[in-house]
Amino acid sequence: MLYVVIAFLFLAIVLYFLLGGADFGAGIIELFTSDKNKSRTRKTMYQAMGPIWEANHMWLIIAVVIMFVGFPFIYSQMCTYLHIPLLIMLLGITARGTAFSFRNYDAIKGENTQRIYNHVFVYSSFVTPLFLGIIAGSVISRQIDLHPTSFVTGYIFSWLNYFSVAVGLFTVALSGYLAAIYLIGEAEDDNDARRFIKKARVMNIIAVIFGGAVFLAAEIEHIRLAHWIFGNPVSLVAVIAATLSLITLWVLIYKGKRKIIRIFAGFQVTMILLAVGYMHWPYMVMVKGGQNLSLMALHAPPKTIDDLGWGLIIGSFLILPSLFYLYYSFQKKNEVV
Repeated sequence: MLYVVIAFLFLAIVLYFLLGGADFGAGIIELFTSDKNKSRTRKTMYQAMGPIWEANHMWLIIAVVIMFVGFPFIYSQMCTYLHIPLLIMLLGITARGTAFSFRNYDAIKGENTQRIYNHVFVYSSFVTPLFLGIIAGSVISRQIDLHPTSFVTGYIFSWLNYFSVAVGLFTVALSGYLAAIYLIGEAEDDNDARRFIKKARVMNIIAVIFGGAVFLAAEIEHIRLAHWIFGNPVSLVAVIAATLSLITLWVLIYKGKRKIIRIFAGFQVTMILLAVGYMHWPYMVMVKGGQNLSLMALHAPPKTIDDLGWGLIIGSFLILPSLFYLYYSFQKKNEVV
């Protein structure tokens, strides 16, 4: 049952990166959209992100609950040494959700308040995936010191380093890229589609640049990222699959196959996560001194794991059909409108 729990954990993380990342990316796209096109971009964004907006943070909650119940020691260490980026990320999620609701449902909708809501929405859409990526980079950077000698070494340098920041910027670029790809399929006319294709192309280039920055930062910080990705057949195959899916995606875009491309974008990001994560399995957090925190060793008692596993299995039969119906309902609503 431990493997079932771990599988649900990684599924929740991947889905949050894909769906939550695309959701944040919509705000990033809006941030870099001209004023004359903002209203059309928002309309398309609401259509594309409606069902994702309603449910994406559920995946984050599931991941947090699994960590808290199934791996309490690892959870406590992450929340202790990464509490600053975690707090900033959570504040960003809260601010973004609040601004999104108020700018749509505020009864007054004054010009000044709308400007504030818009600014909060787009900038929190940038900050949140930035710190999500920083957290992701920190857990594999070996910069977390479980025996710090000062506040700075324990709670600042554990996440404020070249590698973690580079991963954060890479995550922002990927989020914008995913959102642009999703928006292409929801564009109502060719002009909008061309705008989103252009933004997807730009975000793709930026993601490649920041991806290179991640490798450069890894060399500076003496992190064996290149070995993790190219030093084993599974990660190497994942990289090749991601590259081929990227090529296929752009071929389909130029052939006008706009709906199916989001599948290739999601597959591409999943392969990137697999390529990075496979080599250091089963370690969830890699720390200074080699005392890595393993999911296989630092889990809750077997009884707790069994109950958690069955709860996840039974819950999935209730949640997943509801999510599919939610997406179906939004699609039908958009077709009627």
